[in-house]
Amino acid sequence: MLHIITRMIVGGAQEHTMLSCALVDRHRFACELLTGPQTGPEGELHTETRARGVVLHLEPSLVRELRPWKDLVALIRLARFLRRGRYDVVHTNSSKAGILGRIAAAIAKVPVVVHTVHGWGFHPRQSALRLGFYTALERACAPRCDRLIVVNEADRDTGLALRIGRPEQYLLMRSGIEIEAFRDVKISLSAARERLGVPPEAFVVGCVGRLSEQKAPLDLFAAFERVARECPAAHLVMVGDGPLRGAIEARIVEAGLSDRVHLAGLRRDVPKCLRAFDVLALSSRWEGLPRVFSQAMAAGLPIVATRVAGAADAVRDGENGFLVEIGDAVGLAVRLLELAHDSTLRQRLGAAGLARVEEFSARRMVGELQMLYVELLARRGIVA
Repeated sequence: MLHIITRMIVGGAQEHTMLSCALVDRHRFACELLTGPQTGPEGELHTETRARGVVLHLEPSLVRELRPWKDLVALIRLARFLRRGRYDVVHTNSSKAGILGRIAAAIAKVPVVVHTVHGWGFHPRQSALRLGFYTALERACAPRCDRLIVVNEADRDTGLALRIGRPEQYLLMRSGIEIEAFRDVKISLSAARERLGVPPEAFVVGCVGRLSEQKAPLDLFAAFERVARECPAAHLVMVGDGPLRGAIEARIVEAGLSDRVHLAGLRRDVPKCLRAFDVLALSSRWEGLPRVFSQAMAAGLPIVATRVAGAADAVRDGENGFLVEIGDAVGLAVRLLELAHDSTLRQRLGAAGLARVEEFSARRMVGELQMLYVELLARRGIVA
């Protein structure tokens, strides 16, 4: 079996794919992973993937950007690679790898092909031409796979509304995390905050994610400016890196908040960072199903986030967090201030999230994947 993904940066789709390979029953499935060579300021998962015992193949022609000639080369090389490997299952992840991988699998006559939609590769902020182009590609490739896995209900509804695939192809499967790593953190609140340079008595708004247009960290910063004016104890911790870091640094200086906003950069100790937070905030403009939601739930944190696709699958408004409209910095600030002034509410929402986090278990996700592979292989007369 081979998983294909465009790149292995530190990100939700990539961590999902890594765990899908690493936790599978290796006595039944010899699982390998193929990816392009690109990384970035987010960091790479090549090292951790290999450390988990997953065979990792790098395909130099597989890149994230649209490059027609290079994409054709990648398609040819992928088809040859699949023929040589004689894989029974090819599981594609992310948009570019999903397009090229499914076409290559059809050329190589792979018996079973599965694709996971980690959020569609198109979104309303794109031009009509680009949106139409990517939608047409997804429509063309949908018949080339046996199942379309979605991590949230909104992506299934969007796909069907755009005539991508058939209803019976879709399967909802939550993106899983290793819950224990976030629930059973052996560090005190004061020690976790000291590591981030945050006062022990602060009210800490934290976010974890790429500093990019998609995550809209400047929207969160705008919300925090309002929070900071009304709550002197408030601090903001941003874990992650990306192309908007410079813009955020400039805004911090301009607002005079250098002592209350902490850019923690890339961290591989996210569970310990979450231990320092009072609330997890996310201001994304578009998403699949952010894994940081389930990570925060496992850490017992309330969540305040924008109502992106997938958000409502994890955050039940008023039960384990609050949802506001995309781009609504004022709404974010109002909800954050509500939590800042009510510790009992924070505890109630955090406990509610922790109570249902097993729904997002990586072991559960991989178990469901294995059952799917066995079912689809049996239809081809192949015993797993």
